[in-house]
Amino acid sequence: MLKPSDKGAIAETAITAAAVQLGVFVLRPVQEGLRYDLAFEMGDRLLRIQCKWGRLQNDIIVVATRTSRHTPRGYVFTTYSAQEVDAIAVYCQPLNRCFFLPIDEVAGISYIHLRLMPARNNQRALVRMAEDYDLANMISRLGAVAQLGERLAGSQKATGSSPVSSTPEVAPRRGLFAV
Repeated sequence: MLKPSDKGAIAETAITAAAVQLGVFVLRPVQEGLRYDLAFEMGDRLLRIQCKWGRLQNDIIVVATRTSRHTPRGYVFTTYSAQEVDAIAVYCQPLNRCFFLPIDEVAGISYIHLRLMPARNNQRALVRMAEDYDLANMISRLGAVAQLGERLAGSQKATGSSPVSSTPEVAPRRGLFAV
């Protein structure tokens, strides 16, 4: 059975690999103790990313979006805010998929449920469908468009989409996506 630190390391590695494959430059803090694990370079801005493990339970991905630490007075539980991180990225190992939750949608919340299938009672209000938070789709909305192009010497280099206008524009969702 994996320890929480193992799950965190696996999630961080998988999210990093997925983002790099999508053309995102990923930065890692040198020091521990920050509220974010990674930074995504998105054009002229950096997004602070907290990485989480998503547990698959039937057709729902359950994500604990809080932290806990032991103090002399007992455990202290905290959630994340927009002042600390810009998004929470989630890795679900059984699905081998990554998801991207803008902090505007999850700030102050301890647990998030991402549904793989619609609710059996047809409820739609307050239901988060996993597909809506797929990492590749969310990165595309944020404008990280890259494709591999070849140099004359034959080595591969990440370059912008040619032309960038060939990528469809998607309407922004909330604060993180504001232009």
